[in-house]
Amino acid sequence: MLNFKIRLDNLSTKKFEPPPVDPDEMVMDPQTYKDLEIFEGEGGASSLYDLFNTTRSAGGAKALRARMRKPWAKASRIRAVQESLTFIRRNRGAFERLLSDTTTGTVEKYLSGSLPLVTKDSNWEFWMWALEVRFGDFRPYNRIVRGVQGASTMIRALRTVSSTPELLNAPGEVGVLIAEMRTLLARPTLGLVGDVDRWDLSAWKILRIDRMFRLIERETVERLLDLACDLDALVSMADAVERLGFVMPEIVEGPLEMRGEAVSHPFITEAVPNPVALDQRRRMLFLTGPNMAGKTTYLRCCGIALYLAHLGMGVPARSFRFSPCDRLFSSISVNDNVRAGVSFFRAEALRVKAIALAVTQGHRVVALMDEPFKGTNVKDAFDASQAVLARLAEKDGTMFLVSSHLIELGERMLESGLVDLQHFEASEEEGRLRFEYILRPGVSSQRLGMRVLREEGIFELLDQQQNGKR
Repeated sequence: MLNFKIRLDNLSTKKFEPPPVDPDEMVMDPQTYKDLEIFEGEGGASSLYDLFNTTRSAGGAKALRARMRKPWAKASRIRAVQESLTFIRRNRGAFERLLSDTTTGTVEKYLSGSLPLVTKDSNWEFWMWALEVRFGDFRPYNRIVRGVQGASTMIRALRTVSSTPELLNAPGEVGVLIAEMRTLLARPTLGLVGDVDRWDLSAWKILRIDRMFRLIERETVERLLDLACDLDALVSMADAVERLGFVMPEIVEGPLEMRGEAVSHPFITEAVPNPVALDQRRRMLFLTGPNMAGKTTYLRCCGIALYLAHLGMGVPARSFRFSPCDRLFSSISVNDNVRAGVSFFRAEALRVKAIALAVTQGHRVVALMDEPFKGTNVKDAFDASQAVLARLAEKDGTMFLVSSHLIELGERMLESGLVDLQHFEASEEEGRLRFEYILRPGVSSQRLGMRVLREEGIFELLDQQQNGKR
């Protein structure tokens, strides 16, 4: 029997080195992507990615996903995207010749497929290898023909797009992409691809073009495909801004701030818009109100707006102004982990620790915290919230949006002078609760838990069951 031994000491001391972080990017973690429903909607519903994805190709969809995974933290990079989307919206017709999935898919399969390749350079050797490819198994040769046709179609389409007069002085990222595209298309060897689509090329000509595509200019063709897919992603983003009526935010450089008028949630039909206003004089929002009044939705709404602003997209608001941060955290749907032995409260504590670590490292942090420390008893939750939130509110270069049922914390939060107290409330209409979802100043004094249970008839149902048993 073989005896395998594992050096546990080596495994335990080996440190994991995380990939380097691009200083131009805003960092988000999986929990934040989940809470804001960036790639996965709650309960299987549509995500933000689904809402924005009208790309023409699988490569464009992949490029869009990559962009949405890495929002920018640097104002110049955000402006470059904003300028691009504004330009595309004004010149939308110039991008109609972008590649479809039929073309990009054909080119991807062609470049990645295991096809015979005539690599010889001299005419004699090339001719001998060409004869073997042409008159051998017909299936690989037919795939080469389809690949050459697809790649040639791509080259001609990109020539048309990049030479469109309206795009000659395109700004922002779109200008950079098109300029690089023009440079690559001007390579002399790509001259083998004519401006007219022909289906009567000889086998000799087809295999010459194939050799150029897959050997001499392979990196060029792959890069052109990437550029086309990135343009596809930008057009999809611009179309989403236009279709949804989003407004382009104003970017300011300086102390961290976020101000918006009539900000709404993009997934809620006829959403009630609300303002948001945080800066370094009031860097923490302490939000109270009864259950179902809209606290969690408001946090998500503000988080999504800020995320979209860093992405360079428009925002669902009447106006929006922000100074970029470099870390965005959300602590809304934190769960326990039974297998790892992490209780719900410890999971909350670890989440707060991650936020605190980013703050102490000097990052410009924005964090959404929905009812922190609700995984413990009321006394511990009050003490923990007071101690943690008071310390966080004192940290320069940060902003926090916190919801809580601990209305007694309100007066304590005012002591620092850095906390803005806001609340949602419910009214009564024909004996039923009515939620207005309108943000109001101050602390909520409503306690509606028992009222909601009565309205749902829970006590009456239980009493009937009890009487029935008797």
